[in-house]
Amino acid sequence: MSADSRRSTLAYIGLGSNLEGPKQQIDVAFAHLAALPKSRLIGCSSLYCSAPMGPADQPDFVNAVAVISTALDAVTLLGQLKCIEQRMGRVQGRRWGPRIIDLDLLVFGDSRIETDSLVVPHPGIAERNFVLLPLREVAPELLIPRLGRVRDIPLPEAGPRIKQIERRKTNFATS
Repeated sequence: MSADSRRSTLAYIGLGSNLEGPKQQIDVAFAHLAALPKSRLIGCSSLYCSAPMGPADQPDFVNAVAVISTALDAVTLLGQLKCIEQRMGRVQGRRWGPRIIDLDLLVFGDSRIETDSLVVPHPGIAERNFVLLPLREVAPELLIPRLGRVRDIPLPEAGPRIKQIERRKTNFATS
């Protein structure tokens, strides 16, 4: 089945890295997302630099958001994201600690999913400016279940400092 079929879903994926050339790690992750089966990368945000949300004794993060159209179900997509993290060398360490790559399934169409392994929409969206700013860039009109339109979700005042560091093309050809 093609990702262009009626059964495709738009999925929004948060990307973050603060080790081993974070900008390059984000680019490699975008390439992996573009190669996902039954999926097509259709947009990516600019890159943003933010202070770590967790322990301060680590480098700043580079963050972005990708938009894909996929015929995969949410659980399978999450499994694919975990495989990309492993291929890129992600090692599970301390919570909110440094990492080569972090891929979070933020939104999966209009689905609400709550299992032991997956919660969608991602429960931290509204508290994380490093998610909201790139998400606003690629999908300001996106209606997130339980939260509302992305453009209307207030930025958290207490969030880590953040700045755009590299402007990116946000939409790819859809044909």
